[in-house]
Amino acid sequence: MLTFVGLGLYDERSITVEGRDAVRSADRVFAEFYTSRLLGATVEDLESYHGVDIDVRDRAGVERDPEPVLRAAEDGDAVFLTAGDTMISTTHVDLRLRAEDRGIDTRIVHAPTAESAASGLTGLQNYRFGKATTLPFEYAHGADGLPASVTDTIDDNRERGLHTLVYLDIKADREEYMTADHAAGLLAAEYGDALGVVVARAGSPEPLVAADRLSALADREFGDPLHLLVVPGDLHHIEADALGTLAGAPEELLDVE
Repeated sequence: MLTFVGLGLYDERSITVEGRDAVRSADRVFAEFYTSRLLGATVEDLESYHGVDIDVRDRAGVERDPEPVLRAAEDGDAVFLTAGDTMISTTHVDLRLRAEDRGIDTRIVHAPTAESAASGLTGLQNYRFGKATTLPFEYAHGADGLPASVTDTIDDNRERGLHTLVYLDIKADREEYMTADHAAGLLAAEYGDALGVVVARAGSPEPLVAADRLSALADREFGDPLHLLVVPGDLHHIEADALGTLAGAPEELLDVE
């Protein structure tokens, strides 16, 4: 059996009870932290909390050499851990399909995601979000300005009145995390004084939500990672009230549909 377990958003306690039970009863526990990581817990914290040893795999060890994981799942109960929810990355879908092709039973234990947290913390309704996008570091895409993958997504969503969740680039192996002020500055070059919403440290004891013009957000600091940005589309009056009350959005930016 191969069980994919999401660890949640912040520390060793963010896991669900079902996920905790799966980890503690497993014969082998694997993890990857290159797609994301828990900022409130180290691998050692996780091992101590669950009383297990965790074999952390790098990208190559998951995508090109999954054999140790698959063999462990053939021989007993193996668990594969990721931050957030476990099936957000196609890497993990691929690993699950490889297991199924070999006749290995699989199951999923879900956990909170940045997407669900962003909706809950901001008061923006989850069904009014369109396609999400990821804003890479400038050196990672090598183009001038914003990559088309970002602008096309935001433009398409705004045309339809939908909100855009903008994930911010993470280079976990280098412990490099794009900050929301940096991201807002990049977006402001294209979208100027458009409304933006920052979500910082979702899932932690002290999350932060702030809404303002992108150009204004670029001049603020939002503390420790992880950060993400939302570019809202049309606002329902409840969403506008939420951004004003929960995120301090200037009233003049809160036009409702």
